[in-house]
Amino acid sequence: MKFAVIDTETTWTDKVMSIGVVIADGKSIKALKSKYYIINPEFRSGGMFSGTINDAPKDKTFVMSRLEAIQDIKSLLTRESVNTIFAYNANFDYKHLPELNSYTWVDIMKIAAYRQYNQYIPKNAQCCGTGRLKSGYGVEAILNMMVRNYQETHNAYYDAIDELKIVELLGLDIKVYKKAII
Repeated sequence: MKFAVIDTETTWTDKVMSIGVVIADGKSIKALKSKYYIINPEFRSGGMFSGTINDAPKDKTFVMSRLEAIQDIKSLLTRESVNTIFAYNANFDYKHLPELNSYTWVDIMKIAAYRQYNQYIPKNAQCCGTGRLKSGYGVEAILNMMVRNYQETHNAYYDAIDELKIVELLGLDIKVYKKAII
């Protein structure tokens, strides 16, 4: 089984300006393929993270319209036999990519933020009765529990890779993520 990890960055007016996609193996949790889409003309209007938009590897970067990018992503997912998309705080990306809503979406955060799934959560961290961290469970905070001195780039390509890294480091059977379907 393969799955995709998708991340988006948006403009000041909440339009998708870039999409990072990583295809991963469901057993090894390793990246197999990756692509980065800069959405034209939307990226030109700028956003909070416009400064990192051109930071992805050139051979992985494609500048195209949203329609072309979505068609290419769907084609990639079909070629790779992927029907499940993972994302951190998946509701955000799901809402911004309604063209991909026919896929099964899984929220990595719904697993990573819980003590019973995440061995890296410090013993003294404040958690709800459910085991979920009360605060500090964004990508950067979670990865800082797992690896030292991590800083999120806010580039959709690298953020998708980092989100896959969280899944890898959690070391859970991929079936556990069925609990996190949105």
